[in-house]
Amino acid sequence: MWEAYRIGLCAGGGAALGVAIAGVLRRPDGAALLAGAVAAIVAGLVLGWIGESIGAAVGGVIGGLAAARFAAGSLRRGGTGGATAFLFLLAAVAAFALAFVPVVGYLEPLALAAFAGRAQRRAGEKYAGLRSLAK
Repeated sequence: MWEAYRIGLCAGGGAALGVAIAGVLRRPDGAALLAGAVAAIVAGLVLGWIGESIGAAVGGVIGGLAAARFAAGSLRRGGTGGATAFLFLLAAVAAFALAFVPVVGYLEPLALAAFAGRAQRRAGEKYAGLRSLAK
């Protein structure tokens, strides 16, 4: 049971690292994805948890890819680079704290992927706002 907890912790921690790196790099390409995976693997190997580093790498890849989409969208809509990095670092700290909850570490990468997919599907839509009332 302890090993299952550690795998979830590493997967959530890897997703948090991916979010932090994507916020700092602020690029939509695969740089955040690779950096998140490498950082998560290194962290897992430093702790001596070889099996758990695989979970961390998967979490880092998914977290980095999902967060890179959000960072690119934030900058495209007029957000500043420093504020984007700061908010993503805060989100990464919160995600890492949530990874300590027993099943949540497994769910974090899945939730990030679902949110990124939803955001990409809705990217082309325009919010009608008060224009719908003008008719």
